[in-house]
Amino acid sequence: MVLTPSGLMLLLGAWGIRRQGAIWRDEAVTYDMAHRSLADLWPTLQHVDVVHGLYYVLMHVWFIVYDGTLDGFLGPVIGLRLPSVAAMTAATAGVALLGQRLVGRRAGLLAGVTFALIPVVQQYAQEGRSYAMVCALVVWATYLLVTAAARPRRALWLGYTALMLVACLLHEFAALALPAHGAALILARLPRRVRRSWLLSAAAVLAGLAPLAIFSIRQSAQVSWLMWPDPVQLLTFAVLAVAGIACARVPVRSRGPIGLRAMGIALLLLPTLLLLLLSHVEPAYVDRYVLYYVTGFALLAGAALARLLRPVGERGQTRGRRLRWTMAVVLVLAALLPVDVHLRSPDSRVDDVTAVAQAVREVARPGDGLLFMPSRRRVWAAVEPHQFRGLTDLALAKGPVASHTLYGTERSGDTIRDRMLTARRIVVAGDPDDQPLDGNDQEIAKRTTLRGAFEVCGSTEVHGARITVYARPGECGGS
Repeated sequence: MVLTPSGLMLLLGAWGIRRQGAIWRDEAVTYDMAHRSLADLWPTLQHVDVVHGLYYVLMHVWFIVYDGTLDGFLGPVIGLRLPSVAAMTAATAGVALLGQRLVGRRAGLLAGVTFALIPVVQQYAQEGRSYAMVCALVVWATYLLVTAAARPRRALWLGYTALMLVACLLHEFAALALPAHGAALILARLPRRVRRSWLLSAAAVLAGLAPLAIFSIRQSAQVSWLMWPDPVQLLTFAVLAVAGIACARVPVRSRGPIGLRAMGIALLLLPTLLLLLLSHVEPAYVDRYVLYYVTGFALLAGAALARLLRPVGERGQTRGRRLRWTMAVVLVLAALLPVDVHLRSPDSRVDDVTAVAQAVREVARPGDGLLFMPSRRRVWAAVEPHQFRGLTDLALAKGPVASHTLYGTERSGDTIRDRMLTARRIVVAGDPDDQPLDGNDQEIAKRTTLRGAFEVCGSTEVHGARITVYARPGECGGS
């Protein structure tokens, strides 16, 4: 029963995993951090990205193995994404087993298949970030919780606590699964000793997370780019929420003390709603932070499909009704196919660092100056630094590793201007024209000096970036 949905997820994860060789900026950060030594990684995390520290350490260990065995013929792109494919495959198996325990074998099978077919699941199964791992840990923690509620054992509660703690250390917002678990236990009206055991586990998880959460507050400026929730992400949640509630109306019989509706609806709604509520205090909503909410939809949909598509001959079931539901499922899958294909293209992410690096190499000449505008786009050079060899980064004071930062540190605005004026040609790797401009001294100095002392020789657009060559007046055609 588990093999079918997990095998499907593995196939979907392998399909188009290279994404035509494209890597987007967050994956480039993962690649850079995972390839730093632990001695360099630790001081970096004290300044930035501590919330992803455990993930970077795990990826560091993974790349030690991968680079020494598989990198020669699979390449860095696949290496970045294989752990996420494996994690989402494990999550799919967990969803199937959870559905089986809550309702039955057929419901578990269909819940696992539904989970694997959800586009957002496939998206993060092919992304070199922590979200697939967090999702898998929350799914399996939920399975242990349901098992412990039926047969309380210390080992099960310890396992639940450990999985939830690791999930929270990989990403703090995994803690929003705890209220969903608590709500499901309350609705199930379980014995006091079961609720007390869960409270102890939840308290242990929060206590273990507290040092990281307190320390990460110092780095909250990292998510200052968050403003209003993305409409597409909100629409995705709204569609799944409405569909999940509709599925919950289909009568099913739960097998254990925790009902399917209680657990499914709690997981589907509470983490996202709590994150949206938190965003009214400080913007924090991104759907991938609570990706595991789709587990609730998969459980509800799987149970509903198991009921509606049960074999002909059971009470109340007609051949025509079963055919109509089968046709509806086929139509939904057909409608999702273009989305699935798009997710495997470079255009599905905000940029493509490999395309940027190649575009710079095509227009640059040895000895040219180089500017990243804004400075955080220096991450575009993290995966293929050889493409920038021979160019002089005019703004850079210390590189990312030496400065223990993600993007390096830059010189003062006056110094950048003076260094720019010594160059005959400058290649600028910058944001597209529709992006807001940074207002710090360094970026202002770059823009004003380019306008006042250089002219545009040519410009190339690549996905998520614009590569522009500037030269001193009258020298665009020079060698």
